[in-house]
Amino acid sequence: MATLPVYRWRLAPDGLATRRQLRALGLRPGGQDVAAQIERPRRRRGPMVAYLYRIEHARPVRPMTPGRAAALAAAMRARRTCPNCRTDVGYCIPRSLGTCVPCHDTPIPAPASFR
Repeated sequence: MATLPVYRWRLAPDGLATRRQLRALGLRPGGQDVAAQIERPRRRRGPMVAYLYRIEHARPVRPMTPGRAAALAAAMRARRTCPNCRTDVGYCIPRSLGTCVPCHDTPIPAPASFR
């Protein structure tokens, strides 16, 4: 098995790009294998790693179809809907809370058997 070439941060050769850089160019990796990786050193932790792909083998981004747009809209609507009050709160509900902020901050009344 061949190992990947490793480049230091900002020293990768021309013709290689990360996924985000490909997306900015209107491209996608298109099933090609990773060509190289870059590493950014960090203090006290391991290096940050990003994979590089060849630009000449990249394919254009697939256009958004009406079905994909509808599915994306439904998924985002589900992330904005509070499971308690069933309202669209206008922001993505934090997974740490599990509900919208007003429902999370409202104290739950104790059941009658504990009074």
